[in-house]
Amino acid sequence: MKVSTKGRYGLTLMIDLASHFGEGPISLKSIAQRNDLSEHYLEQLIAPLRNAGLVKSMRGAYGGYILSRPPEEITAGDVIRVLEGPISPVEFIDEEEPAKRELWIRIRDSITEVLDSTTLADLASHGDKGDNYMFYI
Repeated sequence: MKVSTKGRYGLTLMIDLASHFGEGPISLKSIAQRNDLSEHYLEQLIAPLRNAGLVKSMRGAYGGYILSRPPEEITAGDVIRVLEGPISPVEFIDEEEPAKRELWIRIRDSITEVLDSTTLADLASHGDKGDNYMFYI
């Protein structure tokens, strides 16, 4: 499984929100500036994250986005699944050779275990506020 720019930038966005959790709504513009990302691209990523219930939007002059739950309750796997789809290194459903099928299953399960045991709080704790989080993912 190769995580695309969508997954990497989406995770960066979510780590930034996690690092500012409890401070009120954060604008996509400020996230884009802190992480040297395109605000327009972040606008495309925030919609599926909002639709999945991972973030909430707040309207108004001081509006922006906040995590819908504490960073300790949202995993990297939650974010990656929303933006990338199912976690799988290959399509192994039709794999006829048992040894190869078992290998693909073990790889998928290992990736899933790491993503699902790593929270946004874990990722946000690796940098100080204002850091560029792309370095950590």
